[in-house]
Amino acid sequence: MAGTDDDPRAAELRRAVARLRRDLAAHPAELPDRAIADDELAALDAMARTGAPELHRLRRSLLLIAGALGSVSALGSALTGVRAAIDQFSGAPRTGIGRD
Repeated sequence: MAGTDDDPRAAELRRAVARLRRDLAAHPAELPDRAIADDELAALDAMARTGAPELHRLRRSLLLIAGALGSVSALGSALTGVRAAIDQFSGAPRTGIGRD
């Protein structure tokens, strides 16, 4: 099984996920779907640890996280970091969170 040492994209995804997790934990507002975001961030981290995550699963998790966080601007930068890390697995840049 390949680890994050073998794929810098996976390491970047883990860093981005860790940042969003920290920012979410520090966010004082009560978000009704915070548990969904936490679960999907854990899933992204687990997929990144494999070193070869499936792009469609990464994108599905990203959509669930974005939906759970809504338009919380304080988390926008960290969420953008996760999206950018996921985009590295596609080989082609995307123009929106929900677009393929």
